[in-house]
Amino acid sequence: MKLNVNPIFKLIAQGEHQQQDFKYCINDSRKIAKSLVAFANTDGGRLLIGVKDNGNIKGVLSDEEFYMVEAAANIYSKPKIKFTSQEWNVEGKIVLEIFVEKSAKKPHFAEDETRKWIAYIRKDDENFIANPVLLKKWKLQKNKKGLRFRYDETRELLISYLNENENITLSKFAKVAQITHIQAENILAELLLINCLNGHFEQDPVYYTLNKDFDINKAY
Repeated sequence: MKLNVNPIFKLIAQGEHQQQDFKYCINDSRKIAKSLVAFANTDGGRLLIGVKDNGNIKGVLSDEEFYMVEAAANIYSKPKIKFTSQEWNVEGKIVLEIFVEKSAKKPHFAEDETRKWIAYIRKDDENFIANPVLLKKWKLQKNKKGLRFRYDETRELLISYLNENENITLSKFAKVAQITHIQAENILAELLLINCLNGHFEQDPVYYTLNKDFDINKAY
C-alpha cells in the first residue's frame, strides 16, 4: 500500500539553506522584507511560515501572515518584490509557503526600523548586507553600453598581489595601490563583473579572491 506524503515534509526535511528559510511567525513586515530582498538579490528561494527552526510545524493564521508578507513585498521593499504563495494543511495546521524568484531588477532594498533602505544577499542560511562594491557591480550589469575593460597598472598590481596572497580587502587594496576607496570599489566591482574575482560578502571584513579559472587575456 502506497502512502501519500505531504510534499511540505520533503521541503522541511531539507532544513534552512540558501534558498529556504523557516519563520515561526511574522510580527514585523520589515524583517520579512529583508528575507524577500535577500532571496530576490541572490538565487531566489522560499519562506515556510509556521515552521520552527528545528523543523517542527507550529502553523499560522494564513490570512494575517499573508497580508504582512504583502506589506513586506510592496511597502517595505524597493523595487517591489513579486512572489507566489501556497497554503499547506498539515493535520489542521497551516504552513504558508512564499516563493520569490531571482530578480532581474536587482538590487532590491528593504526598509529598516530607521527608514534606511538596505540591500541584502543570501549566503547559506543567513542574510547579509550587500556592500558598496556589490552594489556597483549590479549597477554595471544594468549598463546597456556594456563594460569597457582596461587592464592597467593598478589592475595588474591587484592580480599580481592575489597571485601571491590568498585574498585582499577593499582597504588593503586601496593602500597597496595608493588609490582612494572609491577608486578601489570601482575596480573591484568591474573585476567581479567579468568574473576575474570572487567576492566573499558573508565575511567581516568582506574580502576578494582570484578566480583561478579566469583568463585575463580573454577579457580585452
